[in-house]
Amino acid sequence: MKKCVIPGTFDPIHEGHFAIIKRASKLFDEVIVAVAKSSEKKPKHSLEEREKLAADKCSSLDNVTVKTFDNLLVDFVRSEGAQCVVKGLRSVKDFEYESNMAALNSQLSKDFETIFMIADPELKEISSTQIRELESMGVDTSSLTRNSDC
Repeated sequence: MKKCVIPGTFDPIHEGHFAIIKRASKLFDEVIVAVAKSSEKKPKHSLEEREKLAADKCSSLDNVTVKTFDNLLVDFVRSEGAQCVVKGLRSVKDFEYESNMAALNSQLSKDFETIFMIADPELKEISSTQIRELESMGVDTSSLTRNSDC
């Protein structure tokens, strides 16, 4: 069985995240959306809220589960028996950051591969940071975080 982990803070999960999750769900037998505690990012939403939002968002995908983690990604991936980490890329900036993380993870563990998926062009401008900023100004962001049809 081919299993992947899609890690992130998901603060909040949005349409760009969901598009990557949905695409991965067609390629892998099992997809684990791994919501990171990520204290250093100082998330707006609690870990429990982010887990629930992600679970609600992904509820239409039968082979997707949502879990939380607060340890090293390599340890989480190993404990789940996954062969792959999937990361979405919106830009060259994302590629630089994520390729450095993939290289570090490879140094820590040879047990899995990292696969990059290019964001859908119409969704590549969406970021959780922007959504949080808009929300703090009272803007309705439901069109960016709504539950999509599958």
